[in-house]
Amino acid sequence: MKIHHLNCGTMRPPLTPRLVCHVLLVETGDGLLLVDSGFGLRDAARPAHRIGAARFLLRPALDHAETAIRQVERLGHAAEDVRDIVLTHFDGDHTGGIADFPWARIHLTADEAGAARHPQTRNERYRYLPAQREHDPQLVEHHPERGTGWRGFPAATEIKPGIVLIGLPGHTRGHAAVAVDAGDRRILHAGDAFYHRGQIDGSRAPRILPLMERLIAHDRDLVRANHERLRQLWAAADPSLTIINAHDPGLFEQNR
Repeated sequence: MKIHHLNCGTMRPPLTPRLVCHVLLVETGDGLLLVDSGFGLRDAARPAHRIGAARFLLRPALDHAETAIRQVERLGHAAEDVRDIVLTHFDGDHTGGIADFPWARIHLTADEAGAARHPQTRNERYRYLPAQREHDPQLVEHHPERGTGWRGFPAATEIKPGIVLIGLPGHTRGHAAVAVDAGDRRILHAGDAFYHRGQIDGSRAPRILPLMERLIAHDRDLVRANHERLRQLWAAADPSLTIINAHDPGLFEQNR
């Protein structure tokens, strides 16, 4: 499978280095597949409605040229070729673009679908706005906990050939990572399981990012446990595994 690394949403939160919305576009034998979607055209048209108060924290560029649909078209594909979108979670900076592909199947964990439809905590009510689902997306729910595991993660299930959904709750109730088989290696898109490579590679992350992570986390203990497992994978330096996340611009530039 051929994989493209796309930035589908530059963000500049206060006191924070530039962040990206790192999206994977995967050319499969059955059409195109996106891992996350970044911000979309509707977000740019109606940011207050679609993003809510979070737009003041994230300060997204909302550039039409950065949307997944426009980048898919620039690569010479038709938008209709995108048949599947796999979400790490349902935060607006990961789901805004799904409305630009209303025919696509939206894959996510059942726990995350439940949280988005029926938010239970103040945190969930803040992050899951009804506007993100007003186009009635076709949600396909998966249960990684029923799978056989993947590289030490106990909850993982293959949802399409070469595409594995890995349960990593913590950032949200049903957060997941997505592993993509690129032939010579696997790419592990960890979503928001960590914000900056310094949290798992032994270097230093900008101080504001761990603070933001703690403030928005659904379960901080699970977030710390995810960091530890990802540190172990990073330290193993397996050349057949590439670890990326959703917002680190350095990881995006290294891999694109």
